[in-house]
Amino acid sequence: MTAPGAASRRQALLGLALALAGCATRPPPPPAAAGGPTTLVHVVGRGWHTDIALPAAGLHPALAGLAEGFPGARHLVFGFGDRAFLLGREETPLAMLRALLPGRGAILLTALATAPEAAFGPEDVVPLPLSALEFARLQAFVAGSLDRGGTEAGGRLRPFAEGPYPGSVFLASGMTYAATYTCNTWTAEALAMAGLPLRVPGVVLARQVMLRARAVAAQRQAGVAVPASPAPVRS
Repeated sequence: MTAPGAASRRQALLGLALALAGCATRPPPPPAAAGGPTTLVHVVGRGWHTDIALPAAGLHPALAGLAEGFPGARHLVFGFGDRAFLLGREETPLAMLRALLPGRGAILLTALATAPEAAFGPEDVVPLPLSALEFARLQAFVAGSLDRGGTEAGGRLRPFAEGPYPGSVFLASGMTYAATYTCNTWTAEALAMAGLPLRVPGVVLARQVMLRARAVAAQRQAGVAVPASPAPVRS
């Protein structure tokens, strides 16, 4: 868990980067067909950080192998971050400032044997129903964030380090973490690339992701059709 003071400092430091966030966009994916089966995914707020929880059952092969190391897992939770900061686990102002410089990324994978609402609290979780096509797009984005150079003989990705708590591991990512592309930018981009109507430009902080995710969830609950927003191009 992040101490309240450390979380506040992290929010303040990341806030300095808001004006620097990239605004280049590319056309959104074609809208998914209405109707059909839906899959429930969850956006998780964890202080200054956000994650995406996917159901462990029914994952595509690119991600399904990750669940094999966690028997009984109901959800796999993915979160992007700065590799040095995540591994160092040093939440000092200097370490936080260093994390805002461009650096190698990593994905923290957490396996849950329970529902995300039970693990993190319902107030910090936004359920989002996705169509089959949207869920496939979301998985493709998550899988594309992983560096598949460290695979085992069976094709399963090999973690490069144990995570900070039981049921968690670190996976290598070929993406770069920076002040203008944070863990929260990654979460927002993942949802946008699934085809959800969620704007990415300017997203740096966790509260921005959670507000936008809740707005999308409310639209879906009300049956409001909103066109997808363009997703940013990574520089």
